[in-house]
Amino acid sequence: AQHVHPMTIIQGFREACEAAKKALEDSAADNASDAEKFQEDLMNIAKTTLSSKILTHDKEHFAKLAVKAVMRLKGSGNLEMIQIIQKPGGSLKDSFLDEGFILDKRFGVGQPKRIENAKILVANTPMDTDKIKIYGARVRVDSMTKVAEIEQAEREKMKRKCEKILSYGINCFINRQLIYNYPEQIFTDAGVAAIEHADFEGIERLALVTGGDICSTFDNPGDVQLGSCDLIEEIMIGEDRLIRFSGVAKGEACTIVLRGASKHILGEAERSLHDALCVLTSTVKDSRVIYGGGCSEMIMSKAVEELAAKTPGKRSLAMECFAKALRAIPSIICDNGGLDSSELVSQMRACHAKGDSKTGINILTGEVGDMQKCGVVECFRVKQQVLLSATEAAEMIIRVDDIIKCTPRQRE
Repeated sequence: AQHVHPMTIIQGFREACEAAKKALEDSAADNASDAEKFQEDLMNIAKTTLSSKILTHDKEHFAKLAVKAVMRLKGSGNLEMIQIIQKPGGSLKDSFLDEGFILDKRFGVGQPKRIENAKILVANTPMDTDKIKIYGARVRVDSMTKVAEIEQAEREKMKRKCEKILSYGINCFINRQLIYNYPEQIFTDAGVAAIEHADFEGIERLALVTGGDICSTFDNPGDVQLGSCDLIEEIMIGEDRLIRFSGVAKGEACTIVLRGASKHILGEAERSLHDALCVLTSTVKDSRVIYGGGCSEMIMSKAVEELAAKTPGKRSLAMECFAKALRAIPSIICDNGGLDSSELVSQMRACHAKGDSKTGINILTGEVGDMQKCGVVECFRVKQQVLLSATEAAEMIIRVDDIIKCTPRQRE
């Protein structure tokens, strides 16, 4: 109705985005210099992230787990170092953080269940060729003796391969593929623990945390970096036996073991915890934090409205719409909590106009409140990216002139 060209709207949106970004930066607080306050910020961010998910009833417990795990990374932000294992049984409160790497596998029969100062060879190689497996070919023999000779040749070949592996001077061999009975017997006789069928993700992470290489051939021992750890032992979690690697080369590695009633609950819990870990790693990299509960959106909306009032031309109309969209976030928070959005948002807007820039929606009391006292804190970096991505997406949609849609196929 107002006949504003899309490029004018986009220009207005970009200027509004810059004003909102500057207001967000000005409102951010940085407690990186105070370790105790920064730890408190991380806890509040984790609890805010987990509040809307299945873990909300145990958010204090899981927030501690997430913060401990992220602080062990020492600022690297490599989430590959944090492994999450799901074990049905018990309740969500029984979940715990283990300072080491846990592999959901078992040692071979008759092999040592505890290894100190372990030297580990991580491999992805077939260890099941002690039996005839020839696909796409036919072997004709004139007696069973010939079959026995072929099988013996295969066994000798496997024996030589095992001797090459043992020549590395290892006491633990971990393979992604199966290990058949004959090679397992050779490893057992040599006092080497063999773990088979470790999944590829487990192998990749294990090689990373122990500082070793993944091998597929064993002709050049000098070119291969062996993994190491202080202790490998078998542990029990619930009714299952697992293998724990303690004192790994990458000291920041850890495992979060999730317990719960069913696989569905555990799956949802893992996704929720992963969200919290991602937000926390972003906060560790950029320690600035902002207040949640619609507070930061209201600050940005106020800044954009002030810019719109000073801007001549039709761009100001786009800026006003941008500010209105930002104010919609506190309104949505109220609606989701079953509160009177019109009343609370108008109260909140009045508080911000008076200069009380920490006011936000307190869902628990159904009133506006001080977000600093409520502990509702969000990561600055995440909020900034949300603002930029949303503006970019809106620009792309506005640029679309027409949508051409094929006529659906007529049903006969």
